[in-house]
Parts: sequence; C-alpha cells; structure tokens
Amino acid sequence: MVRRMVEAINVCEEAEAVEELFVPRAARRVKRLFAEFRSAFPDWHEEVVQLVAEGDTVAGRFRCSGTHRGEFLGETPTGKRMEVEEVFFLRAEGGRFVDFWALEDSLGRMRQLGLLQSRSSRQ
Repeated sequence: MVRRMVEAINVCEEAEAVEELFVPRAARRVKRLFAEFRSAFPDWHEEVVQLVAEGDTVAGRFRCSGTHRGEFLGETPTGKRMEVEEVFFLRAEGGRFVDFWALEDSLGRMRQLGLLQSRSSRQ
C-alpha cells in the first residue's frame, strides 16, 4: 500500500490513490496536505528508502525532492531545488490506512530553499 502511494505521487496521481488507500476521515487530511505540497513543488518526487511493518503499522523512511515553484508556507517561490528525508508512520485497518504521522527535515528544506539564514550569513 505504501509503495502504491509513492508510485502515485511520482506520476501526479496521488489524489486518486489517497481515495483508494485511506479511509475518508484520513483521506481528507492527506489530500489537503498533498495538494498544498504539489502546488508548491510541481515536480515533487518520493523515493522509498526503507519500510518496516509491525502489526497494523508501517514505518517508512523516504527521500523527498522537488523544485519550489509555488507558494509554500506563505513564502513566494524561490525556484530552488530541495531534497530531504522524511519518516512516516501509517496505521491500517481493514485494508486501508486510518491514520498517519510524519517527521520531516523542515529545517533542512527551508535552508535549501533559501528561506532561512545561516548564522554565518547574519554576521
């Protein structure tokens, strides 16, 4: 199911896959998140680095990349490319995901996009 989601993201079909793979309550949340990300990074790409499953939960480590071409977190597009690692936990019931949690390198993403100053550039 996770690999199916990643494949869908990489061919810009994530909205359809979310409907298929997530229960409605979770799907609304995920679709909103993915739509915001897709509008900011039209060439968004995910790569599975590692997947581990235990019971009803899957943990995945992913490499996320894209070019900042649309507004992101209130910031105008920089045209810069970013690549960061993310970790997602997804819980399934009855063949569909019912919940998810994400940890991502937001600081690294913002630095790569030029949206944060480093200490040396402030001096």
